[in-house]
Amino acid sequence: MPVVHRLLMLCLWAALLAASGVLVSVPAKAQSCSLSITPLVFGDVDVTANAQVNAMATATVSCTGSALLPVGVCIELGPGTGGGTSAANRTLANGANQLNYGLFSDAAASVPWGSGAWPAGGASAVGFNLALSLSGTGSQSTTIYGRVYSGQATAAPVTYTSTFSGIDARIRYGLLSFLLGCDLLTVTQSTSFMVSANVPATCRVTTSDLSFGSVGVLSAPHDAFTTLAPTCTNGTAYQIGLNGGLSGAADPTLRRMTKGSEIVTYGLYRNTARSQPFGNTLGVDTLAGMGTGLAQTSFIYGRVPAQATPSPGAYIDTIQATVTY
Repeated sequence: MPVVHRLLMLCLWAALLAASGVLVSVPAKAQSCSLSITPLVFGDVDVTANAQVNAMATATVSCTGSALLPVGVCIELGPGTGGGTSAANRTLANGANQLNYGLFSDAAASVPWGSGAWPAGGASAVGFNLALSLSGTGSQSTTIYGRVYSGQATAAPVTYTSTFSGIDARIRYGLLSFLLGCDLLTVTQSTSFMVSANVPATCRVTTSDLSFGSVGVLSAPHDAFTTLAPTCTNGTAYQIGLNGGLSGAADPTLRRMTKGSEIVTYGLYRNTARSQPFGNTLGVDTLAGMGTGLAQTSFIYGRVPAQATPSPGAYIDTIQATVTY
């Protein structure tokens, strides 16, 4: 029975200490906290669509220490390597190219996420009190909301990044409540994470109908024009082609408008003199340009040459415009 004997002796020793007025206590465990943050990835951002793009990351704080004691924690996010004029107007960068975004503590992007180490950011750190369990451990996760702003149509099609590390991605923690102020939490721990966005090369084109109006007799050429507006990311080379219409005309100057089995021949051109046909053979009869990120106005010039006049009525054709980039 040696085990029982030792247990009895231990109990007797503790009882004797208590009877003699000696205070027995368990030493407090030192607190230790760590921070991890997942990458914040905006993915593909079509700046020509002129719409904001949102993304999220997760910051997790894990602590150990004395059971049931709360730990005050503040998460501080600085400007990152991309910099920024404020917490709501940070910068993702690729060389001299920049893309503006903000980091926030709410999904509505109304409360910027800052740092006491970055006064110019104009925003506070995000804090909370973390209660440890009976085992002296605890963790809490918080969402970081990111927003790339609209109105950046001229951004170049490259990948943009900003890296957070050291003082730009850290926690301050201690035994005091965070409500008393983050500056009173004197222990710090850093991590690193990246914010990224990719602006892909993108093009779209809009067109307007072309009408030759009402023509009595086709004894002389009749001209008309319309517009098309390509929108391509800044620095993106493109070509716009027009197909042969419903008749599949191989010659851009011999397209056909039809009414039943009757036809009116016409052509589409890239210049006012109607000397440069507008077709869909790349590098030959397409319209070439370079994107700026904004809509660019171009023209389609049409001509109905003199020809035998068919019966009265509406003659139509449908042309498909394609932008290649």
